[in-house]
Amino acid sequence: MRVLLDESVPRQLAPLLRGHEVTTVQRQGWAGTRNGELLRRASQEFQVLVTGDQGFQFQQNLSGMSLGVVIIAARDKRVETVLGLADRVLEAVNLMRPGQVVRIAG
Repeated sequence: MRVLLDESVPRQLAPLLRGHEVTTVQRQGWAGTRNGELLRRASQEFQVLVTGDQGFQFQQNLSGMSLGVVIIAARDKRVETVLGLADRVLEAVNLMRPGQVVRIAG
């Protein structure tokens, strides 16, 4: 799957999502893009968006989207904390369906 990492997710997560083509919002040139526009753009090129924005699913209408969203709800924003959830994020990406939202807490 083509996976996009939001600005709120450390780029070091990308190589840990083995078996998927992963890039970042920054690499796409979309840094600073608001969530609605980011969602529109991402749904045209990607199957999964990984974000740390915990309000994302409540701020955006994801019904009917071709994009699945993984929300990382880590206890803090430290890179080590987020990377500690990589196996669970990978499992969610592997099982993702269009329009689905999966929250990973830890």
